Amino acid sequence: MAQGIGSAQKWLVIGVTLLFLCDIAQAATYTVGDKGGWSFNLVNWPKGKSFKAGDVLMFKYNPTIHNVVAVNSNGYNGCTTPRGSKVYRTGNDNIKLVKGQNYFICNIVGHCQAGMKIAINAV
Repeated sequence: MAQGIGSAQKWLVIGVTLLFLCDIAQAATYTVGDKGGWSFNLVNWPKGKSFKAGDVLMFKYNPTIHNVVAVNSNGYNGCTTPRGSKVYRTGNDNIKLVKGQNYFICNIVGHCQAGMKIAINAV
């Protein structure tokens, strides 16, 4: 009997592992701004793309003049950085999308206002 339980647990682990691998295989990676990277006038970049929770956004930029800040809708609409917002500064940031609305801005003075922001709905 103990052998049967061990076998069932083994198959459960294999099944969970396969589900995990399938989830990873379905996740897509997008370079924000395509070849131009994270820069100005990107508000329309997400249009025509289908994003899913778990997809990864790659933000490539010069970290001496830009950053990426994950904000809420108020931060996005007002180009502000709400308290507690996550700020990325490496110039090569990979951010996994969560289900629902995801908002990103550059909070260097004037950059968000110049269109260095994106809003993405991940299903």
